[in-house]
Amino acid sequence: MSVNEPRHRLPDRLFHWSMALLVFLLVGTGFLPIIGINFDWVPTHWVSGTLLIIAVLFHLWRSFFVHKIGEMILTLRDFHPSRIIAHEGPGKYSTSQKLYHAAVSTIILLLLLTGGLMLAKIDTTFWRRDPSILTDQQWGIVYVCHGAAASLLLFFLILHIYFAFLPEHRKLLLAMTLGQNEEKPSEENEPKNP
Repeated sequence: MSVNEPRHRLPDRLFHWSMALLVFLLVGTGFLPIIGINFDWVPTHWVSGTLLIIAVLFHLWRSFFVHKIGEMILTLRDFHPSRIIAHEGPGKYSTSQKLYHAAVSTIILLLLLTGGLMLAKIDTTFWRRDPSILTDQQWGIVYVCHGAAASLLLFFLILHIYFAFLPEHRKLLLAMTLGQNEEKPSEENEPKNP
């Protein structure tokens, strides 16, 4: 990757921020009723979940056919002590970034699978409800897995926001918002011509 090339291309940044918006909507509509804030949350929740499924499919398509899928996959080289201590990886992403991505990807896929199944329990303009596709015991497992994964996602979301705003990660935040690869030096810090 050259210095002038953005770390994240525009479609990848749009996916990231679309996913962030959808996850915030899903977390809000999923958890606010639990703490007593009552509103008609189901329509927003299932529409956001369906849009997240579409966004993830788009991301998977880009990962396999546009990017090198190997950039984000953990390898033995990622666990070399010098790379772990230096917080860097053999490629574009550090070992900690790859571990985070693997954890969040697993959680999101579990949420999408269980949430997709739960769509069978609601009426929409596109389909009629049919909860008979699973037994009550199977539905219980689906709900427990969905709730546990949602709680884990909330933890990882807080972790992600915390690390994004650390000063040493500012260039990563700029890369995900503006596409910049490196922090641009400010005019005050640039050497002046005599």
